[in-house]
Amino acid sequence: MSEPQRARLSPQDRRAQLIAVGVNFLTDHALDELTMDELARRAGVSRPLVFHYFETRQGMHRAVVTTARDSLLVASVPRQDLEPRERIRDTLLRIVVFVQEHRGTFFSLVRGTASGDPAVRRIVDESRDLNAERLYDSFIELGLADTTLLRVALRSWVAFAEETLISLAIERETNADDIVRFLEASLHGMVNSVSDQRL
Repeated sequence: MSEPQRARLSPQDRRAQLIAVGVNFLTDHALDELTMDELARRAGVSRPLVFHYFETRQGMHRAVVTTARDSLLVASVPRQDLEPRERIRDTLLRIVVFVQEHRGTFFSLVRGTASGDPAVRRIVDESRDLNAERLYDSFIELGLADTTLLRVALRSWVAFAEETLISLAIERETNADDIVRFLEASLHGMVNSVSDQRL
């Protein structure tokens, strides 16, 4: 008796499968190490098939990074049913937990794109802008004035938080609650330092 044929994936499902393999690759490897050949090998498909879906290595990288970025953003959507300060704390905790559970992926997003395709860097920068905007909404709700310095401070803090997460959550495996307390204190300290200034 012959073996039953595996179900043929739709183009959308096949592309999603390839991207998932690429995101999984980031668990233990830098983005720059992901080639079309490596993705094909890991997915068990032909190299031409990978090119069919992504056309270029850069296109593949962009798709993988976009999916990895979006998974972090979805995991850390602020809960609007919470008061602003509690919402910030809750969001920070969920980000820390995400980083602890997806160490390689987060590290690749933050550090692995520094020397890569400018379009890939823009994808990561979009997540930084959105995270800063989410914080901004909470602080405006708390009564802070909308100033250039507040926006600059929040965007700068996001970069600071990424480095903190790499150092504490990934390299030192610090307790999540301790990381959140530190991030929260640094965030409010920075915001308080600019709240009475104008630019």
